[in-house]
Amino acid sequence: MEGSFFCVFRRALLFLSLHVLMICFMHQGYTYGVEGKITSRTVPVGSLLPSTSCSPSTTKASNRKSTLEVIHKHGPCSQLVQDQNPLNHTKILLQDESRVKWIQSKSSNSKDSLKASAVTLPVKSGITIGTGNYLVKVGLGTPKKDLTLIFDTGSPLTWTQCKPCVGSCYNQSDPIFNPSRSSSYANVSCASTACSQLSSGQGGSRCNGTCPYSIRYGDDSFSIGFLATEKLTISPTEMIDNFEFGCGENNQGLFGRAAGLIGLSDSNISIVEQTAAKYDKYFSYCLPSSTSFTGHLTFGKDGRAPCSVSFTPLSTVPQNSEFYGISIIGISVEGKPLSIPSTVFSNAGAVIDSGTVITRLPPTADGEYTTAPAVSLFDTCYDFSKESTVVIPSITFSFAEGVNIDLDHSGIFYVEDASHVCLAFAANAADSDLVIYGNTQQRTFEVVYDVAGRKLGFGPNGCPKMDGPKRKLSVDMLNVRN
Repeated sequence: MEGSFFCVFRRALLFLSLHVLMICFMHQGYTYGVEGKITSRTVPVGSLLPSTSCSPSTTKASNRKSTLEVIHKHGPCSQLVQDQNPLNHTKILLQDESRVKWIQSKSSNSKDSLKASAVTLPVKSGITIGTGNYLVKVGLGTPKKDLTLIFDTGSPLTWTQCKPCVGSCYNQSDPIFNPSRSSSYANVSCASTACSQLSSGQGGSRCNGTCPYSIRYGDDSFSIGFLATEKLTISPTEMIDNFEFGCGENNQGLFGRAAGLIGLSDSNISIVEQTAAKYDKYFSYCLPSSTSFTGHLTFGKDGRAPCSVSFTPLSTVPQNSEFYGISIIGISVEGKPLSIPSTVFSNAGAVIDSGTVITRLPPTADGEYTTAPAVSLFDTCYDFSKESTVVIPSITFSFAEGVNIDLDHSGIFYVEDASHVCLAFAANAADSDLVIYGNTQQRTFEVVYDVAGRKLGFGPNGCPKMDGPKRKLSVDMLNVRN
């Protein structure tokens, strides 16, 4: 659609990248408009590309007792990268599309999903269950066994592969968990409240004492096994006794070499609900700007002052309580709001998802650099291979109650290599499709989920940015036209 929202959005970016040098002046690497507001930013092209070495986070959040480190599965910080498989961007994007279709089907008429229906962990990014997800390492059992799990705000159940693999188990990096060697393991009864919180059809006549579970994801990955309780270790001082999880004895799919998944959705069986008494249904994470950095996942407030975090209400997602809903009001480019009615977003509804890579926008709703051929679902790509620096227009998302989030430049592009740098946004098939705020746009922000308070927060500079080497920028450096 020529007059569509997505066309307007794309054209605004392209037009402003052409003319930003004509209307602004430079100071310390930033571009200022006539009112002094920071708008575009000039960055070295190399800063858009991840490093080949790991740079662990040194932020204060990484030292919180309830924090897990977050890593990208295919980055240099991940042990799972030892699988020797190169990063396949086409595969990532195809899996992401599958994830999106799964979420959108669940938000409309699908009722077959499993229902459920301050501690900080390091977070790393991975490619599983149809998306580019992130990974954390937790301890399970007595004695504790370390397991690398995908973390997912759209999934209710935490599960891991267990021995014996009665059906089959995929290859994982960590040793498969053996419940018979843990003194704190116990099966969950069919008559328990936890078992009744699983979706219909998971118990009943098939239940012979121990509660069975079965969960299937959008790309047909699945895990089948029994519900159990165990000691979950987040840090040396943070443990959760009798944590309910899935002990999967038949597991297949696109989980890479991760040992399973940690479910953070808004549901009765998720870790958020299970730890409500301890962490007040409050958690946050920061996804790093690059695969070569680490981020974090933190449970509880841990004494933090939320003064730097701007909160917007969590909204209700029709027919699906597991995802976290948000109210997008509009989008601005270079501080100029796009001429799009707010009903374009409100009619379909929107969710924020840690597991979707690329933000999906309504379909209703070019520049001085060399363009490149379209890549997969992207139709606006650039070739920066001959450039030393590039000017990146600012993009601001506006949420309910006056919350405006200026995206980090790492959250604007999806980078395959210097010759294929694409705008990290894609159009939905129809205006009625659920809008999804993906994990690329969340990079470097402290994203705070106050589930009990029904609000979502964004804090700037939550974890490292890939700004590249500091250097003085001159006007000549900005003239990068071919």
